[in-house]
Amino acid sequence: MAGKPHYAVGLDAGSRRTRLAICVLESGRLRLVGYGAAESDGWTKGDITDQRAVADSISRALGDAEASSGIPVESAVVGIGGPRVRGANARGVLDMGYLREIEQRDVSRVVERAARVQLLDDRMLLQLFPQDFVVDEHPGHRDPRNMLASRLEVNVHLITGSIQQHTTLIGAVNQAHVMVEETVFEPLAACYAAVLPDERREGVAVVDIGAHSTGMVVYYGDAMHLASTMRVCGDHFTRDLAQALCLGFDEAELVKMEYGSALANSCQDNIHVELPSPETRQRRETTRRFVSQVLEARAHELFQFIRSELSRIGMEHALLGGVFLTGAAARLPDLCDVAEGVLQCQTRFGLAAGIRDWPDELNDPEWAVAAGLAMYSAKLRAKTEHEREAVGWLARVLK
Repeated sequence: MAGKPHYAVGLDAGSRRTRLAICVLESGRLRLVGYGAAESDGWTKGDITDQRAVADSISRALGDAEASSGIPVESAVVGIGGPRVRGANARGVLDMGYLREIEQRDVSRVVERAARVQLLDDRMLLQLFPQDFVVDEHPGHRDPRNMLASRLEVNVHLITGSIQQHTTLIGAVNQAHVMVEETVFEPLAACYAAVLPDERREGVAVVDIGAHSTGMVVYYGDAMHLASTMRVCGDHFTRDLAQALCLGFDEAELVKMEYGSALANSCQDNIHVELPSPETRQRRETTRRFVSQVLEARAHELFQFIRSELSRIGMEHALLGGVFLTGAAARLPDLCDVAEGVLQCQTRFGLAAGIRDWPDELNDPEWAVAAGLAMYSAKLRAKTEHEREAVGWLARVLK
């Protein structure tokens, strides 16, 4: 008799659109069985300002996903991002007293000590990632177990967030009648979906460009070296156009999506663009090159900021695996070319990989976060099932 199927759900509650992916775990592999998306409400500059409106957005995306899959969703792994999420390095130290073999409990204790960093008010720990272990002052060890030592240290990278925003997000998801399994930093989820382990070892950066904020994670040699957020985001591109062309925000967004490019040199100057105008005003025009010049200036600013973040950790020339762009705002034409020019490394879209029956319409960088969250949910469920089986086996032995 076949066992109960294990469903893995990823919920990307973005500030512009809410996306939800439902997968089923079959023989160690994920298969997509349903998805849904809805316009988001209740967000201002990356923060939740109306919890009920966010819950309603989640409910609409949830309804579409349940209708397409025929599966009721009870729980999900939820993405968290925005300017209030930050990364920081920390260190844990364990004096073992005398020379002996390092055990798993020693590794767990030193990591726990690294996690006890004193956080500011309204800050909480979201995730912790060991970078390397120092065994009797010899650094660079990934797994110190079974080594002889009297002192063990660990360097870790912490991802922290706002307690208030985290609580508000969980409350919104609960109001939509969904239980939160875990919250995961959105660029980390995108990396989980779009980047292979071998690519992470070569050094990669995943840049998730959303409507209200941009997040980034940097990996090198299996270890996370940086988690960062920046306020330069998709809406900045649109607001620049609105100001330069004297348009409303929605009209500027239409111009950006239809005519925009991040490289002005790729546009022909003789192509004129008719601007949206009220019926009472005379028709106005501008050139496509001017539209792209405005967008190119903001794109350069974004990637210069990313370059400075990479320089801060000494990795501006270490990304042999390249840069992956995810998020809806990453779809701006020629944005990858600007990134390559500024960062001096290969750049490509981060697309979900490894999920069976993933449709062509979801082969888009805006779906990478939802896919990664579903993968993370599957990982949690597989771990829980393994522990349950181990306990069951022990019970049968001791019976």
